[in-house]
Amino acid sequence: MSQGSDGKQKAGTDSRAPDASAAGSGPLPTAARQAPPSRAASDGDVADFVRRVKELGPRTAAGRGRLMFAMDATMSRQPTWDMALALQGDMFKAVKAVGGLDVQLVYFRGSAECRASKWVSDPDALAALMTRVSCAGGYTQIRKVLSHARGEAAKRPVSALVYVGDCMEEEIDDLCGRAGELALLGVPVFLFQEGTDARAETAFREIARLTKGAYCRFDAGSAAQLRELLSAVAVFAAGGRRALAALSGRGARALLQQLK
Repeated sequence: MSQGSDGKQKAGTDSRAPDASAAGSGPLPTAARQAPPSRAASDGDVADFVRRVKELGPRTAAGRGRLMFAMDATMSRQPTWDMALALQGDMFKAVKAVGGLDVQLVYFRGSAECRASKWVSDPDALAALMTRVSCAGGYTQIRKVLSHARGEAAKRPVSALVYVGDCMEEEIDDLCGRAGELALLGVPVFLFQEGTDARAETAFREIARLTKGAYCRFDAGSAAQLRELLSAVAVFAAGGRRALAALSGRGARALLQQLK
C-alpha cells in the first residue's frame, strides 16, 4: 500500500490496478447530483434483487471464490459516507465468517484516481482500509472499474463484482459495452445505488441486466435491509446454498426461500 500526500493509507497500485490512462476522452457530468431521499428502497426493488441473485445459482468453480468490491468515493457521497462504510464493513464480516472468498477493494475519487488493492483472504484488512478512504471531488470512473474487472476475470474467474455509488457521469453505451465483456466472462455485477439519480439508475439497471447481476437502491432508511442483502450476496458467492443457510438474518432467509 502507498502513502498519500494527506497521510492517509491508500490501496496499493499493483500491476492489476486500473491505470489513469484508461479513462475516456472526458466524462459527461449530470446536471446535478441528488441527495439521498428520505424514503426507503421499495419492496419491489428488493424482491427483484433477490430474484436475480436466485437466478445466478451457487458458485461451482474449483478453488476459492473471488469477490471484487468497488465504491464511488467522490464528494457527493460525503454526507452519508460513515453509514455506507459501516454497511460495507458488515459485508466483509459475513465474508470472514464463511471463509472461502478472496476480496479486492477498488475505489475512485478525484480527477483521475482509481486504485485497487491486492487480492486478500482476510476481509478485516480491507474493512480497515475502507475506513481510511476519504471522499474527494471528481467525476465518476465506472468505466475504469469495469475494465479492471474484465482484466482480472480474464486471468482468473471472478465470482462477482459489487459496486456502490450514487451517480453516473459517463457515456452509458460505453459502460454497457464493458458490461457485455464481463458477461462473456461470466462475471455478474451487483449494483447498489445511493439516492435517486435517474441517469445512474438507468445505467446501473442495464449493467445488471447485461451481466445477469442485480440492482437495488438504498438510503439511510433501508440500510439494515441492504446490509443483509450485501452480506447474503457475499456469502452466496463464497459457498453457495450451504453457506447461506448458516447465515442468520432476514436477507439470508429471503434469499434461501427464492433458491428453493
